Amino acid sequence: MSTPVSPSIADTVENAIATPEREQPYGALGLKPDEYDKIREILGRRPTSGELAMYSVMWSEHCSYKSSKIYLRRFGDKVSDEMKERLMVGMGQNAGVVDVGEGWAVTFKVESHNHPSYIEPFQGAATGVGGIVRDIISMGARPVAVMDQLRFGDIDDPDTARVVHGVVSGISFYANCLGLPNIGGETVFDKVYQGNPLVNALAVGVLRHEDIKLANATGAGNKVVLFGARTGGDGIGGASILASDTFADGGPTKRPAVQVGDPFAEKVLIECCLELYQGELVEAIQDLGAAGISCATSELAANGGSGMKVDLEKVLLRDPSLTPEEILMSESQERMMAIVAPEKLDAFLAVVQKWDVETSVLGEVTGDGRLQIFWHGEQIVDVDPSTVAVDGPVYERPVAYPTWIDALRENSASSLERSDDPEVLREQFLQLLGSPNLADTSWVTNQYDYYVMGNTALSFPDDAGMIRVDEESGLGFAIATDCNGRYCQLDPYAGAQLALAEAYRNVAVTGAEPTAVTDCLNFGSPENPEVMWQFGQTVDGLADACFELGVPVTGGNVSFYNQTGDQPIFPTPVVGVLGIMDDVSRRIPSGWQDAGENIYLLGTTATELDGSAWADTVHDHLGGRPPKVDLAGEKTLAGLLQAARDEMLVSSAHDLSAGGLGQALAEATMRFGVGARVWLREIMERDGVDAATALFSESTGRVIVSVPREEDVKFRGLCEGRGYPVLRIGVTDSAAEGEVASLEVQGVFTVPVPELRRTSKATLPAAFGAIVDEVTA
Repeated sequence: MSTPVSPSIADTVENAIATPEREQPYGALGLKPDEYDKIREILGRRPTSGELAMYSVMWSEHCSYKSSKIYLRRFGDKVSDEMKERLMVGMGQNAGVVDVGEGWAVTFKVESHNHPSYIEPFQGAATGVGGIVRDIISMGARPVAVMDQLRFGDIDDPDTARVVHGVVSGISFYANCLGLPNIGGETVFDKVYQGNPLVNALAVGVLRHEDIKLANATGAGNKVVLFGARTGGDGIGGASILASDTFADGGPTKRPAVQVGDPFAEKVLIECCLELYQGELVEAIQDLGAAGISCATSELAANGGSGMKVDLEKVLLRDPSLTPEEILMSESQERMMAIVAPEKLDAFLAVVQKWDVETSVLGEVTGDGRLQIFWHGEQIVDVDPSTVAVDGPVYERPVAYPTWIDALRENSASSLERSDDPEVLREQFLQLLGSPNLADTSWVTNQYDYYVMGNTALSFPDDAGMIRVDEESGLGFAIATDCNGRYCQLDPYAGAQLALAEAYRNVAVTGAEPTAVTDCLNFGSPENPEVMWQFGQTVDGLADACFELGVPVTGGNVSFYNQTGDQPIFPTPVVGVLGIMDDVSRRIPSGWQDAGENIYLLGTTATELDGSAWADTVHDHLGGRPPKVDLAGEKTLAGLLQAARDEMLVSSAHDLSAGGLGQALAEATMRFGVGARVWLREIMERDGVDAATALFSESTGRVIVSVPREEDVKFRGLCEGRGYPVLRIGVTDSAAEGEVASLEVQGVFTVPVPELRRTSKATLPAAFGAIVDEVTA
């Protein structure tokens, strides 16, 4: 039963034909004059108010990718047979799907919810999680994990605490209520994100091959069914206005455009959808996220090459005063749209009734290729759905090489003082360890539940999260996300490749085989030619690197307009890599667990301190060129680590990235509290570097591993056989009776484990309050 409402005075198609010169508020809806003229040309008349609402949200930057389409095609142009091998569903659907073996598939995707999370941090972040989880549900999968990639402003800025508290609370509230483990992510602080924090959310789901669902409405006579939460006034204009424009000076505005989430309603929706799938009661399905009903109806119809006839007054409302245009634009959460065969409708309704999920049959699929929407019997929309959902504007924005970048690159960190004084090196090591971007993130992660469901094999603070897919075989997947915006500011092409290489390596050190990619490309305004140069360089870098590594981009998100006034954020292409793990019981943790094992450094160290954490923390410096990336070497390293896993030759493996060797040694020591004695002399001699560079360089393709003594000869033979540089740099060490374990860098400094932990754990609580002592369970 639909909610009784009084019919509004609707702007009908008939009325639009009769009043061609009526002025319409297209500018307030985010449309440019030429875009409005194009809509009139397509329709052969002025649009109705309902049609204008639909085009405004669907032609927004957020929904149409109108400034990025020409670039994103490059991912499809650079595809090898190796990349297609496990790809079951690629770009263009709600999320990508990858074959992980044994009849199982994994679907995963990352998306942004940046602007809402600045305006209303709690709800912005919460509904970001809810939206990405619904993308996973709509592929036919059970969601099994989430991750988050967070960028905040200066940790000492008073407004940062407002955003941090709200965002972390929103993520933990929504995901914990859904019963989904949060298994990894990033937390970065930088003043460049002060007025424009980034909240990227990733979700992963598991399904059998035969259960994949697509968002294609086909079959004339099939029913169009809306189910889930009622439609309200929240989120109206979220895609077209809030997510597709910059923030003006003057602080948070546009609050009504932020959606409001209800994780308990979504939890019921998940179980309801899975039962519908099990009963094969759904022909196609689409979640209602950005652009709401406008998106779901037009995309389902366009993807299926069909038409659709809908009676909008049958939509169940929380607010009966909503106009038809507001109903079409609302982004109320926890809603799904399904295409259901008439003979299965009763069975479908029985399932949703069992789960107490409100449902309304809005209309049916037609064969005429038109999307027709009626309001109390009067036609308010009559469009070709492809013109709304697919064939929107495509812009070739002006591109300009940045005027400032050459001077930035010439300002290399090589001019910065590098001390060989042991006391100075100790001080700098601890300074990095306690810096906001390298410090312990338990203040954030302890608010998340990362063991719920009982399938988490790895999580914080390991290099990647890992989930078991099949209990009998132990089959699982690992996933990691990475991006260094400082590198990308120096060189967006190289920065994108470095982000991919780091995520790829973080998956490889767990023992998993890197297989597929999702990305969330966060940039400033596309109307800035220098930003478009950064964007083009980023896509090229990522497409080229994916091709060389043999990992396909399965989908993702572009987020433009991340700037306040004229100041864009650093280019921040967050890259997520998914890897397959044949048996999660053979996973490799990131810290050493036993004394008396040899510590090896894989890879070589160069004087690569430009854009580094050392340059930033110690010298407040950004300039030069980021580290070189050797993609062929990264592939060899990943294969070596998989072979070491198969032969059980290593007991831990940890990636070297931000903070270099010093940070990696500290993290591996703190992981389980086992100490280490390390020497730098052989690194310095072999690679021709000084002590500061050996400790703080961020050269790529490097991993530290611990190897049991009895496997030493085999491990060295494995490295030599694969031609990968390897150097013994230390041993793991237990504390003598009555003493505490330490990290000793011989001839340089010794830091006891309690001091390491105090230094690392103090930073975030000092800024945001006491840490939650126990992981939520």
